[in-house]
Parts: sequence; C-alpha cells; structure tokens
Amino acid sequence: MDDLPLSELDAFTAIARERSFRAAARKRGVSASSLSDCLRRLEERVGVRLLNRTTRSVTPTEAGQRLLERLAPALGEVAAALGQLDSFRDGPSGTLRLNVPTIVARSFLPDMANRFLKAHPQVRLEVVGEDNFIDVLAAGYDGGIRYDERLERDMIAVPIGPRVQRYVTAASPDYLDGRGLPLHPKDLIDHDCIIHRFLSGTTATPWEFDRDGETLMVTVTGPIVANVIEMEVGAAVSGLGVIRTFEEVLLPEVEAGRLVFILEDWVTEFSGPFLYYASRHHMPAALRAFVDFVKAEQRKAG
Repeated sequence: MDDLPLSELDAFTAIARERSFRAAARKRGVSASSLSDCLRRLEERVGVRLLNRTTRSVTPTEAGQRLLERLAPALGEVAAALGQLDSFRDGPSGTLRLNVPTIVARSFLPDMANRFLKAHPQVRLEVVGEDNFIDVLAAGYDGGIRYDERLERDMIAVPIGPRVQRYVTAASPDYLDGRGLPLHPKDLIDHDCIIHRFLSGTTATPWEFDRDGETLMVTVTGPIVANVIEMEVGAAVSGLGVIRTFEEVLLPEVEAGRLVFILEDWVTEFSGPFLYYASRHHMPAALRAFVDFVKAEQRKAG
C-alpha cells in the first residue's frame, strides 16, 4: 500500500464523485480510457472492487464509498499544501470549484467571477449551479454559496453579493386586465399561479408573505409547475398566472412593461448569501485569492 500513486486515488475520487467516466474525464482534461486504466490499476493494487459500473451507471461499492469519504478531506489537504507553492510564483493558480444556487449563478456571480478571473489569470474557475443542499466537501468542491439558513456547521461564512434580497409578486398587464388585481395575498387562492418546483421534487408552496411583522402563508395552485426560472417567467409574461420569486429575476420584465409588481406591501426581505468553506489551516491558493477578493468587494460596498 505504501506505493499507491496519488494519480490513481485522484482518478478514483473524480469518477466516484461524478458517477461517470466521461464527466470525470472532462473535468480532468484527460480521456475516459486513461481514467479507466487508473481505476483498474488501483483496484488491482488494493484487491477490492471500488466501483460498480454498467453501461448506464457508475456507483461506489461499500468499500469504495468508505474510501471516498476518507479520501476527500485528505486530497483537499494535499491540494492546499500544493497551493502554498503559489507564493513562489507570480500569483495564485489552480482550479477553484464552487457549488452555488441557480439564482446566484444568474445574478451577481457572473460579473464578480469575470472580474476575479481577470485579476487572477492563472486561476481556473468551475461553477455548478444547483438548488439542492449538498455536502460540498464530500462532493469535491472547495466551497459553496448558500443562504444563512442552509449553512453547514464547522464552516467559515463570508458575506457575498447583496446583503438584502426580496421575494416579490408580479403578473402581466393582460392577466390583471382579465382576472383583476389581487389586493391581499389571500386573493391569490382564486388566481392562477406559477409554481416553482425545486430539484429535490418539493414545490415552493405555500407562498410566504410578510408585512409589518406579520407572516402569512397562502397555498396557491396554477397551470404550470417548473424548476426552470426562465420558463416560469415566460409563463407569467404570457399571462398564464401570477409569479413570486427573487426581485432580481422579475425586475427586467417589469422595467420592460411585460410584468407589473403587485402586493407590494407584502414583500418578503431576507439576508443575502454567504460564501462558505471548510476551516482549514492551509487553504488552496485559488480559494484564498477568491475569499480575499470577496472580502474586498464587501468593503467597497460599505
């Protein structure tokens, strides 16, 4: 066991995390066949089957899952140690992997990421946008962006992006002309609503409304349920129903006159997202550079 190559262990973790040889190969910039060869050699060395693979799926065996759980933090420490060598180069380098909510990936992160990469041209950024709550370290990410109620324990949290966000309600002028203007959240019981379904399968109902310290929950129904915000907004613009979501998502359509804000006394405000990462003594250089960049951005915002 003393001569196990790090490359074979890294290949195994990549395949196990992605549950796919091809997806892992794309992330590593190598061929799927080379990863397959690495895995075969590793299984021969340890004498245990680590992954079950068929033509349709790749899943860890019990032994493979246990190995993956122990390897993830260990390989993270190796990456962090190698990252310390960046102090001898012109600037930080390496790959920074982030898992973020889709609203973050659509709103403020693109502009921030572009400015960060221009300032650190040797860093490669990998971003996955999803709304499921996952263990980012076990999944192979360096950090994640989440809202405060979803922060994991034993993680460091740094404010990123807007510090206050709002959930608002809107409908198209045509819809309001035909169905009337809701004056109270309970009026929505008699209206068609555009319902969001999370990737976990749960739907975003009932809708929550807040006004002057009062919270009201309203169960709504409607002609469409989707987990793609562009489809939801398009349905609202087409006059299919009332939509309730992040203000940033609806503002362009409202400014263009395709949607109208309604129930403006019942806007739900909540704190903005946080960048979070493991409390490690040695951080990968790319992550350290991004954390410093985010902190500087927040200082500028005042």
